[in-house]
Amino acid sequence: MKNPTQQELTTIDNKLSKRFIKLDPAGYFIIYLDRENGLICAKHYSNEINEKGLAVDPETGKPIPVRGKVERTPTAIFTGRTAKEIGMKITEETKPCPLSYLDHALYLGREFLRAEIALINGEEYIQD
Repeated sequence: MKNPTQQELTTIDNKLSKRFIKLDPAGYFIIYLDRENGLICAKHYSNEINEKGLAVDPETGKPIPVRGKVERTPTAIFTGRTAKEIGMKITEETKPCPLSYLDHALYLGREFLRAEIALINGEEYIQD
């Protein structure tokens, strides 16, 4: 079996990124870098899932837009110097854990690793 090319792997990931994802009722995270302090950061926001499967603001009941700026207060802000450190803070040190779906945890692990690589290499990080 031959080793896949980077283009083949990118094609697989791009296709998988377009699949339907059931939203986590425990909330969602906005991930970003604090380059000045060398940190991976994740703001956690609560949400509820309505009958249409949309994430809605628990206070207003209005759908949370996927794009654009949303003025909400995070329930928590997590930081770490590595993907492993921030992941452990969220999954092992926070009670209750702000994740209820395993696929959400796997997604965060992938994103934290991408953020760590961007931090190390001085590259731009955009959350998938």
